[in-house]
Amino acid sequence: MNLPPMTHRGNDGLQVEDVSLREVATRFGTPCYVYSKAALTQAYREFSAAFAGRDVMICYAVKANSNLAILGLFAKLGAGFDIVSEGELARVLAAGGDPRKVVFSGVGKRAEEMRAALAHNILCFNVESQSELLRLSGVAREMGVRAAISLRVNPDVDPKTHPYIATGLKQNKFGVAFEDALALYRTASDLPSIDVIGIDCHIGSQITEIAPFGDALEKVLQLVDQLEREGIALHHLDLGGGIGIRYKDEQPIQIKHYAETLKGILASRSQQLIFEPGRCFVGNAGLLLTQVEYIKQGGNRRFAIVDAAMNDLIRPALYEAYHEIVAVAPGANDESAQYDIVGPVCESGDFLGRDRDLCIEPGDLVAVLSAGAYGSVMSSNYNTRPRAAEVMIDGATIHLIRSRERVADLYAGEHLLP
Repeated sequence: MNLPPMTHRGNDGLQVEDVSLREVATRFGTPCYVYSKAALTQAYREFSAAFAGRDVMICYAVKANSNLAILGLFAKLGAGFDIVSEGELARVLAAGGDPRKVVFSGVGKRAEEMRAALAHNILCFNVESQSELLRLSGVAREMGVRAAISLRVNPDVDPKTHPYIATGLKQNKFGVAFEDALALYRTASDLPSIDVIGIDCHIGSQITEIAPFGDALEKVLQLVDQLEREGIALHHLDLGGGIGIRYKDEQPIQIKHYAETLKGILASRSQQLIFEPGRCFVGNAGLLLTQVEYIKQGGNRRFAIVDAAMNDLIRPALYEAYHEIVAVAPGANDESAQYDIVGPVCESGDFLGRDRDLCIEPGDLVAVLSAGAYGSVMSSNYNTRPRAAEVMIDGATIHLIRSRERVADLYAGEHLLP
């Protein structure tokens, strides 16, 4: 088993950087999300270094993990941000992000969201339909400003990933069909209050092969050349994100190889490059720490019931996604057995892992690895369960970056009938 970056075995069991997870559990309880500042920093710097020599803007995809401490760290490292809601824009601004490094994606932007983004003078809207383009033009005209746009073009390239996170195929809701894009660019260039500045392409998430990225880029560049012949010159090429990480036995794309491939295709192009990485920055930099409450034998299945559940980490239930699960420290039980790791939520789909060989007993801590992306950010209060605390490890220091919710917080905004 390969542990994620900055995670290793110490004298007191599993550690993140220089801090024992036992200490985290003692101080902050479980379930608890734990992140490594060093791993986050390393991931960003590796990506940035791979594109040295090109005009590149790295816009972290906020949806992957929107904790203010993580956004603030990336902002200090020089990142911009890819947002999909007014709420994410508010988080970026609260974390010290530069609105001139913000791109606004998403298929359902409301008029009030457009107004908020225009008021903060964001860099660009990634427009995904003709109706959105017309609405944005109207909103900008009403405000007396101009809206900078890219069209998100759907190249119909198979990213070979889970169907729920593929976004570049004809049947997906995202983007403008490739065959419709030229006409829509012509419309956009004639609209009042619209400035056409780029093109955007994002084909999916958790992609572990380089070929789909190259295929999509080659197709997009055909359109870029057509636009240039018509006098529509683009300032930037937004190549999205989607680079996969290791959860089990995947062989992720090497960032250096990814960069070399794209730079080779783009050798003669002068446009600025924008990227929207998310999972590959935060996924392996975080884990979910949980405690075993009960061991239960049910028919031919043995269950380890832990205090984390599908409301804390929904990926296994939603995608049947795999996360490595490891015991934090050797306990009194040194005999391995096979367990389904399940939570206390009243759903049969409430599981974190199935058929895992572990030496555990009630009271032991286990870590669900590679949970930094789409973990806490997708959590809910189902079964009136408070969302977990989150901490950031920086060397030997633990920073509480999200307090555990209290039950009273969950119904504070509700009102009894008179």
